[in-house]
Amino acid sequence: MKSQGERREMYEPRTETLMLNVGPHHPSTHGVLRLVVELDGEYVVNLTPHLGYLHSGFEKLAESKTYHQYIPVTDRLDYMAGSYNNFGYCLAVEKLLDIELPPRGQYIRVLMGELTRIFSHLLWLGTHAVDLGALTPVFYMVGREREQIMNLFEMVSGGRLFQTYFRIGGVAADLPEGFVEKVREFVSTFPYKVDDYEALLTKNPIWMERGVGVGVLSRKDAIALGASGPVARASGLAWDLRKAHPYSSYDHFDFSIPVFHEGDVYSRYLVRIEEMRQSARIVQQVLDRLPDGPVSADAPKVVPPPKEMTLTRIESLIHHFLIMEEGFKPPVGEVYMSVESPHGELGFYIVSDGGPKPYRLKIRPPCFVNLQSLATMARGRLLSDLIAILTSIDIVLAEIDR
Repeated sequence: MKSQGERREMYEPRTETLMLNVGPHHPSTHGVLRLVVELDGEYVVNLTPHLGYLHSGFEKLAESKTYHQYIPVTDRLDYMAGSYNNFGYCLAVEKLLDIELPPRGQYIRVLMGELTRIFSHLLWLGTHAVDLGALTPVFYMVGREREQIMNLFEMVSGGRLFQTYFRIGGVAADLPEGFVEKVREFVSTFPYKVDDYEALLTKNPIWMERGVGVGVLSRKDAIALGASGPVARASGLAWDLRKAHPYSSYDHFDFSIPVFHEGDVYSRYLVRIEEMRQSARIVQQVLDRLPDGPVSADAPKVVPPPKEMTLTRIESLIHHFLIMEEGFKPPVGEVYMSVESPHGELGFYIVSDGGPKPYRLKIRPPCFVNLQSLATMARGRLLSDLIAILTSIDIVLAEIDR
């Protein structure tokens, strides 16, 4: 028979945490992520991301592709910012080969890169708003402005989501007739569209309630966890590779780096809103200063000569995918090149053994690194805040599960 003390211990209330799986979803969805969340009631005690459900072997694929053949693979790494992935990879190979682009080629890359930044931020903002219960904005951001940008992408490259327009040593072809005018038309009205987005969201009390003070990441933690891009700049870290280490003539353009210090969901929204304005500002300057001349480097062993007299525009784009000339040997060595993608610092580390294919390629993906800050942001918050915090990071699972 149990003593009185033993019986009392049996019936005393106990405090235990609950382990909850958030995801994974079906593999056919746009991103597959599993979060194992430890809950104390409705409050997050800790969480652990579990990855690998979408693994594609992007890095290993590089070892079986020539340097040129790998360019389309980088498009799929971050399918919301394909051109910027091409940008970083091509710059890394050009650094290995010691190739410098002519001014027109550099300016066209900046033009396409900043349109891609707007393109990526628009999808993020529209879907982030849907996740927080605001259904109206996505129809404007994704169904209107983003569609205009895809029309521009299609005009210049033939592809809407995956342009594969950049090449080692330049771009596939010069800008088509009428493209500059179409881009001018877009950037002349786009800042007013951003004003409309803010009218819907920025001072909306429900929007502020879901974002202000939620998912805070301090500047110290942002540095310690390696955060970059809008996530870091919303935490007061004024770091942008376009300013810190300018590439492709970014130092020729006047633009500001938006920085906020609260480090919450709301600040990450404000950073991206202002970044879209600054990207439109850069695009306008590119159009005003676009120089004449060739769009690719004078490097015949790397850059195939154009055959404009016999090829259509689309055939010319395909023609530029020819592999390096037989007998060409890239130098033995290793290089690292990073760019400021829409999600943060995107880096490519290439090891060359002198053959036509990379011996080893390692990618520094901003989404993968930024994701590790999720647990820090979520601890002590309600489970209902977790989705707002997660979507404010803006992750792309294809890049994370590379």
